[in-house]
Amino acid sequence: MGRKILVVDDTKNVQVLLSDFLSNQDFEVLTASDGRKALDAVRQSSPDLILLDIMMPNMDGYQFITQLRRESNIPVIMITAKQQEADIIRGFDLGADDYITKPFRLRELLVRLRAVLRRAAPKEPIAQCLSIGDISLDRGKHEVRKQNQVVDLTPLEFQILEILMQSPGQVVQRAVLSMRLVENGYTGSESTLKIHIHNLREKLEDDLNEPRYIETVFGVGYRFMEMVE
Repeated sequence: MGRKILVVDDTKNVQVLLSDFLSNQDFEVLTASDGRKALDAVRQSSPDLILLDIMMPNMDGYQFITQLRRESNIPVIMITAKQQEADIIRGFDLGADDYITKPFRLRELLVRLRAVLRRAAPKEPIAQCLSIGDISLDRGKHEVRKQNQVVDLTPLEFQILEILMQSPGQVVQRAVLSMRLVENGYTGSESTLKIHIHNLREKLEDDLNEPRYIETVFGVGYRFMEMVE
């Protein structure tokens, strides 16, 4: 059996759905129907990751993660029908590692779950260079090249491109991208972020009407497209 996942949700159907799906992906699955039972499960079984609903009786998701972070750094992905930016920011402020809204696709959840587990694993030295297709990014030199020609980016554009290139083919939500940038001193809004994305595209893309690198996923965020050889 693989790594241990704790599913915390007061809806039995959701528990069964996630348990069956994750078990078929070789995870060991535990379940709890509220925050209090989830804390007991954490203390007894030490899961590798927690999938956490917010709206629950007795102890909701926000109360649970507040208590959890006093005891443990176990990664948490919040799963909820709440979609307001304030709810997402509150979850991250309390210590959530990722956030996915209902309804969600199981394959997307699996990708996010594996990504969070990778980030939580013991850290290896960070690769200085990222290279996808004909775009390369060198962290050490703070340099981006397209077809081996240097592309002049602002520090913020460099950060945005670095975040997107770290997860090729995966959507980075606008709110998540903004939060990641805030950690590096960015104080703009999501609407301002659109301007920076546009400027970045102008420097990378040959045709803005048919982008090859940065794709907008409307209503969600952006992704750096995987290059097909």
